[in-house]
Amino acid sequence: MQRNESCSRRTVLKALGVGAAGVLAASARSDEAPKVKGNIKQSVCRWCYGRIPLEKLARAAKAMGYQSIELLLPQEYLKIKPLGMTCAMIGGADIANGLNRKENHAKILRELRERIEFAAAEKLPSVICMAGNRRGLADDEGLKTCALGLKKILGLAEQKKVNVMMEGLNSKVDHKDHMYDHTAWGVELCRHLGSPRFKLLYDIYHMQIMEGDVIRTIRQHKDCIGHYHTGGNPGRHEIDETQELNYPAIVRAIVATGYKGYLGQEFIPSRDPLTSLAQGFRICDV
Repeated sequence: MQRNESCSRRTVLKALGVGAAGVLAASARSDEAPKVKGNIKQSVCRWCYGRIPLEKLARAAKAMGYQSIELLLPQEYLKIKPLGMTCAMIGGADIANGLNRKENHAKILRELRERIEFAAAEKLPSVICMAGNRRGLADDEGLKTCALGLKKILGLAEQKKVNVMMEGLNSKVDHKDHMYDHTAWGVELCRHLGSPRFKLLYDIYHMQIMEGDVIRTIRQHKDCIGHYHTGGNPGRHEIDETQELNYPAIVRAIVATGYKGYLGQEFIPSRDPLTSLAQGFRICDV
């Protein structure tokens, strides 16, 4: 999926395309990212590019216009901080064993406290959490248990001004039996908690699989959504014309809601990874 190559200036220029080469050349001496439209801030989900050393990925992404590498652990973020990149969301959540069961709360809440403290100290906006798999548990009971756990942590999140985000996943293809697999469930949890520091991570790929109607959902539930992820469907690959979602239209709809957060590119490249990453940035830079 990825050939061994250094993240050289030539590689970055090739990934960006001829039109961006002059802009990058002009900014090379000052080590600044090329000028972009900038109507939405873009981030890279680390796990999709795990074969590229983190610092090399950060340098290449910054040259393309990205501002963040996300879903990092705290010690990983400290490696990219000197490169002028932020982390839109601290990762490390257990997808299957989440907040929907009380026996998981002690470990999860301890980790969330540590990550909220770290995010606040480093001025990072968000940390991630997960609902967990059903394993026979009713959705309404799981929601109540998630709320019970989250209420123990949201006071700290509000004090530290850090967002706690819960991601919805598809249970049809990638994450069988996951509880938070429809937007309505997450919205109910969000409204039940009533905290400005609890928001939903709306993954466009996952919710396209489960329910579609992406733009209407974004407009309707904009107040509950605090972060977005991309991904081409079917296959979770590039977000270009090889798949069914119209990402320029979707991102324009997100921008129109007044959203000021990050859009995380979470597709798994099927071609040269840096070329695809640069293409993804251009597609979403509306």
